[in-house]
Amino acid sequence: MRRAIELAKLGTGFVNPNPLVGAVIVKDGKIIGEGFHERYGELHAERNALKNCTVSPIGADMFVTLEPCCHYGKNPPCTEAVIESGIKKVYVGSSDPNPLVAGNGIQILHDNGIEVIEGFLQKECDEINDIFFHFITTGTPYVIMKAASTADGKIASYSGDSKWITNGKSRAHSHLIRKRVSAILAGVNTVIADDPMLNCRTEIPSNPIRIICDSQLRIPLDSKILQTAKDIPTYIATISQNQQKLSAITDSGANILQTNAVENRVDLQDLMTILGRKKIDSVLIEGGGEINAGALKSGIVNKFCLYIAPKLIGADGKNSIAPLGINLVNDAVKLKNPQITNFDDDILIEYEVM
Repeated sequence: MRRAIELAKLGTGFVNPNPLVGAVIVKDGKIIGEGFHERYGELHAERNALKNCTVSPIGADMFVTLEPCCHYGKNPPCTEAVIESGIKKVYVGSSDPNPLVAGNGIQILHDNGIEVIEGFLQKECDEINDIFFHFITTGTPYVIMKAASTADGKIASYSGDSKWITNGKSRAHSHLIRKRVSAILAGVNTVIADDPMLNCRTEIPSNPIRIICDSQLRIPLDSKILQTAKDIPTYIATISQNQQKLSAITDSGANILQTNAVENRVDLQDLMTILGRKKIDSVLIEGGGEINAGALKSGIVNKFCLYIAPKLIGADGKNSIAPLGINLVNDAVKLKNPQITNFDDDILIEYEVM
């Protein structure tokens, strides 16, 4: 099963909004076939593993990280392929919460005489699909908020200089998160201050959709975001009705998302609903203090990733989160289940947001 998990991860960045799934087929103590869901719309892991078998799978065992699907989508049900193959036992890691599956895949295998072992290395299998499990049950994106700060919580000096707070290994890892998600979101202030590309720079890149929150359409037309909007899908979320600005932005190749307004700004909850309808299953927030505070206030954040560098800037530096208006410590945003990773002298702490 651990090999199946390794295989599943190879689909990162290419299968959204589908889950990451890997499958391994074992016969007489030897692996005879393995596969993973490689790209959205293409064969699922079970069918790839069966296709890659070096000998007949009749009488073999299959280890699969997620319950086999039992419905018609872009591909026929994987349960059909497993039954037809002659597999005698299936080890399943995670149950599939998709209402179209939800235990039915396992039941169909049982009904056809296949032994099923459920919950095999379930914790490890569940961990690779936190995005899918959230999206399939809520219909809204799984939201990760990322910040890179000094040890005293500053993301830039008083002048706005931020290159570089963290080291190269931390920055490289952050691009792996960009690859994992469907979309990356920043505020227009970040675009004006830093003119970022917000693309993915990994060995095998998969650029996320870029979303800029720009309530009053202040984005510069010569920004890298708009200059490359015909190459990388880009959305500008706004409440503005300025037709001249709207036309100029759409002429660049970017798309407009009109949202409800909250305090004369983009309603982030409404934006997540809109993105969910577009099958955008995950969003990485990489912005400044204002967009981070807005996301926390709106309650859309599921995970907080904080890279901490061994540096101090002082009180005149820029904060990673703008004021939240919290009067009592008991009202603070609560975090849980910290996971800590070291990148040389830098530290990454990943929290779930309660």
